[in-house]
Amino acid sequence: MQRIAYLLLLISWAWFAHGQPAASNAPVLTDAEAQTLLDRALANELHAAQDTSHPMRYQLRKSSPHGITTKEIFETRDGEVARLLAVNGQPLSPADEQHEQARLSDLLGNPGKQRHRKLAEDADAGRALLVLRALPTAFTYQYAGEDAMGSVEKFTFRPNPDFSPPNLETQVLTQMAGEICIDPAHERVTHLKGSLQQSVDFGWGILGRLNKGGWIVIDQADVGAGLWRTVHFQMQMSGRVVFKTRVFDTTEDERGFAPLPASLSYQKAIETMREETK
Repeated sequence: MQRIAYLLLLISWAWFAHGQPAASNAPVLTDAEAQTLLDRALANELHAAQDTSHPMRYQLRKSSPHGITTKEIFETRDGEVARLLAVNGQPLSPADEQHEQARLSDLLGNPGKQRHRKLAEDADAGRALLVLRALPTAFTYQYAGEDAMGSVEKFTFRPNPDFSPPNLETQVLTQMAGEICIDPAHERVTHLKGSLQQSVDFGWGILGRLNKGGWIVIDQADVGAGLWRTVHFQMQMSGRVVFKTRVFDTTEDERGFAPLPASLSYQKAIETMREETK
């Protein structure tokens, strides 16, 4: 549930707009210019979501009430591969390192596990695309002018009362409101902040529920060679999954991005990880 929520919200960044210039001394966009900027940003985000031709490696630092982990992530043609580097800011103990190496060896010896992981990743991506394609009709927007530095254009958004979600994946969009910032030079979203205005039920409340007041913050940036990635994600939500109450409280920061060959296999990725730790 947490992974699905992450992906659905992570991709919800650029939308069809009803723009109104904000009162400001700084230059503002016209209604038509605001509309065009949102349309182009939406097209760019949709294209980026479907483009897997630029895999990268990076470090992921994840914080939650359970602690802090730092992992090295390799994106491969066979799906992502992760190696644990540190726990709560400390390098792995010899015992933990031995356990991590055993886990990687097991993954190498059982390709079916990686195939299962790849299928799960593809399924999540498919659900995320359902959300992205619904966004042109899911929200109404108001242009809010430039930020204080004049580097991005801001928009507020709220649920479109005429939107009828066609599936469970888009149900969350009926209650989300917030703001987004777009880099007009690159026509990409740099910042998103959204919160649930009302609780959201999934499957008539049987499958799950996200409670009112939950929120997310996402920052995206050019990490090199014109490639944009999420560099910060924070989510605080509570809800129920089937009959269990869950709290989603996590912060993820990504850094150290570097390109990888599109043909890289997961086996070669593990080999590279091990060579670098010798």
